[in-house]
Amino acid sequence: MSQPPPSSVPPAAVPGSPSTAPPSPVSNSSSSAPSPFLGEAVIPLVNKLQDIFSQLGSASTIDLPQVAVVGSQSSGKSSVLEALVGRDFLPRGSDICTRRPLVLQLVQTSRRPEDRTELVEWGEFLHIPGRRFTDFAAIRKEIQAETDRELGTNKGISEKQIRLKIFSPNVLNITLVDLPGITKVPVGDQPNDIEARVRTMILSYIKHETCIILAVSPANADLANSDALQMARIADPDGSRTIGVITKLDIMDRGTDARNFLLGNVIPLRLGYIGVVNRSQEDIIANKSIRDALVYEEGFFRSKPVYHNLADRCGVPQLAIRLNTILVQHIKAILPDLKSRISTQMITLQKELASYGELTESKSGQGALLLNILTKYSHGFQSVVDGKNEEMSTTELSGGARIHYIFQAIFVRSLEEVDPCDDLNDDDIRTAIQNATGPKNVLFVPEVPFELLVRRQIARLLEPSLQCARFIYDELVKISHRCETHELQRFPQLRRRIEEVVASFLREGLSPAETMIGHLIEMEMDYINTSHPGFIGGSKAVEIALNQQRGAKALASKDLHDSERPPSLPEKQAKARAILARTNAASLVSHEQVASKPSAVPQEKAGTPGSSGSGSTWGISSIFSSSETRQPVNGSSKEHVPARSFAEPAQGPLESSFSSIQLREPPATLRASDAQGEQETVEIAVTRLLLKSYYDIVRKNVQDLVPKAIMHFLVNHVKRELHSVFIRKLYRENLFEEMLQEKEEIAVKRKRCKEILRVLQQAAWVKFLLSFDHHC
Repeated sequence: MSQPPPSSVPPAAVPGSPSTAPPSPVSNSSSSAPSPFLGEAVIPLVNKLQDIFSQLGSASTIDLPQVAVVGSQSSGKSSVLEALVGRDFLPRGSDICTRRPLVLQLVQTSRRPEDRTELVEWGEFLHIPGRRFTDFAAIRKEIQAETDRELGTNKGISEKQIRLKIFSPNVLNITLVDLPGITKVPVGDQPNDIEARVRTMILSYIKHETCIILAVSPANADLANSDALQMARIADPDGSRTIGVITKLDIMDRGTDARNFLLGNVIPLRLGYIGVVNRSQEDIIANKSIRDALVYEEGFFRSKPVYHNLADRCGVPQLAIRLNTILVQHIKAILPDLKSRISTQMITLQKELASYGELTESKSGQGALLLNILTKYSHGFQSVVDGKNEEMSTTELSGGARIHYIFQAIFVRSLEEVDPCDDLNDDDIRTAIQNATGPKNVLFVPEVPFELLVRRQIARLLEPSLQCARFIYDELVKISHRCETHELQRFPQLRRRIEEVVASFLREGLSPAETMIGHLIEMEMDYINTSHPGFIGGSKAVEIALNQQRGAKALASKDLHDSERPPSLPEKQAKARAILARTNAASLVSHEQVASKPSAVPQEKAGTPGSSGSGSTWGISSIFSSSETRQPVNGSSKEHVPARSFAEPAQGPLESSFSSIQLREPPATLRASDAQGEQETVEIAVTRLLLKSYYDIVRKNVQDLVPKAIMHFLVNHVKRELHSVFIRKLYRENLFEEMLQEKEEIAVKRKRCKEILRVLQQAAWVKFLLSFDHHC
């Protein structure tokens, strides 16, 4: 960058060159290679990027290099900034003055002496494009007015920036952000947590690695308690990007100086300290100019021998040079990564914008868009069911894997855990057997109770089978929700229509699946195939039951022989009662025989062979493969003895001494007798074996056929026909406009995404970025 000749611009007017010294410090620092190019190129480049990204506000995620000015109230921040500019332009007062971040871009301009019509110094606000402020008092008023427009006249703060550019030949290229001063006590309408809010705002700027921290602290206060340095240490613990500014050196206590502060002996900073002398409040009230203040500052440092060998660390001109140099170096180090971040964000935004799609007004375009959405949905549904989805989860089962889990781990396993006889006790089976014989005595185990009981157990399989179908239906509904593409989110009406069609189609597939499951169970119940090769059969069941009975008897006999102790008194009493009961029963039988007719004697004799035969063998029905034949109970005798009529009067001398016998009425509910004989025990055991054997056959059939029915009528049917159903019910020209009505928020997101992408494209094509790469 080039400096105007001393004759055209007084040295005292240029921050960086004192009134009595030649402008060589500034010119030397700015004329040494490569500083002129970097100072003139990279800082304006970053300024341009800042202007571009300021259009995005908080939406921008790109952190640009900048210098943030941090300090407490009355620390001298405003005086330092005005000294760097050389003009009075910031609001002042006893309360908090900076209530919004002020992004101040100092742009050095050159002025030709012969062109007197060219503006020398002016300011421009980003919120008032095209208007130049040549009166710096008007700049102060506009800052205050813009602050009030956002916050009103109270003392609140806002994170919304005010961006100001100042063009002058008397400045160096620097970009600073003036942040609100740290305050302790709220005033006016300020909230009680004003200090926390200010600190949060400051940290939001200085926490980024791209930010240089200008920590302003007054010399007449303890540096160890400086609010600015404390905030800087939080964001920059090693002090690698913090510059310390010590203000008000001229009002320190007599006999003290800031030498140790400037040398970094108290709190070391890698970028060092700069000491400056501010205008006092009295000077400001007296309208003392910045130029006169710089002359006074120069005279102060010359009059203090303690600062003579610290000339490079004293004065506003040295602060301007230091800031310019550090900012240029900082930008040079960060700019390559900045390009990479801009490119990465552009790619991300282009993908996001593509997901929002574009609207079309033509019917053909709308039809193509609708067909594309329906096709993607159908293919997505099929790929999720088949396990070919690209977004396959690695943390949980999904899609078709959940369907397989329901079939095998839930349905099949649940049926295997069911005992067909768990809800049948011995009394239930005995009652069923006796009911099946009708008025006759139980001579053998009939088929009717077996079929009745096995049908009851088969019927229990219907409910879990239907429940399995419902589970699969629910999973298909979940899969349909997973198939909703990002593009489908744009159109709520189309999404609702698709959900309705899918739900209806799934219900249509569920109905025949449930019907088929019902038919499967009814088929098993309608025909009990006892000839199935897997069925145990009657003979085998009887053999197993008899073996179990013999084993039980042998075990009981062994236990009886092993017991050598004499029976106890209760056991003796029980045996006595049993003998007495048998004696009474025998007496009752003898009395009945005496009272019977003499013709009953031949019948008893005739029935003796049959009676003895029934005691030695078991009568078994056809399902037990029995070939035994039985004689009639009355033998083959054809004798007919007329029975006495109930109305016939009793005869004999003893009959008159007996009173008439009255029978008690049968109860309303009858159960099988509690006394269970050996034959009944075998019959129950045989029935249980037959039930379990046949139930296992049916269970295996159901475990195999129910999943097949669900897959055929529901899952595969939906996969095959979903796209055709979409075309038939949704692809109608009169519905295009209604279904493709876009959500308002999607339109807003698309507009915002386009805006950010446009800004990033502007930033990526800034010509200074390319020239920087070429020269560096």
